[in-house]
Amino acid sequence: MTVSSVTSTTPAATISSATSAAQSATINYNEFLQLLITELHNQDPTNPLDPTQQVSQLASFSAVEQQVQTNATLTSLLNNSYISQAEAAIGKTATSSDGSVSGTISSVSVTASGVTANLSNGATLALGPGVTIS
Repeated sequence: MTVSSVTSTTPAATISSATSAAQSATINYNEFLQLLITELHNQDPTNPLDPTQQVSQLASFSAVEQQVQTNATLTSLLNNSYISQAEAAIGKTATSSDGSVSGTISSVSVTASGVTANLSNGATLALGPGVTIS
């Protein structure tokens, strides 16, 4: 199979929502760090933080950091999956769900708005639910 072209400017829409979730987790992660540092900075020297609470907070910090890294890895894997699927579709026939648009896929673009197939007849088709590729 010869690949005409596959472009990817940004991950697909699903990845975009995963990225938004990762960004939210990053904000929470940063807020957590700020709270932890503020708490340690302002603790009363005559009544220091309980060591078990401190260990618990550091464990929470570690868990949040691991989740942020996991989200970034999952986003990367999803992006690679979309590009692989797009590459496999080139040269195949795509038909819209209502049958009004049909043609051979000459190239595929993966953008933030989703995956779009450029057909050899000049038409474009958003790949998604209901689209048949054969």
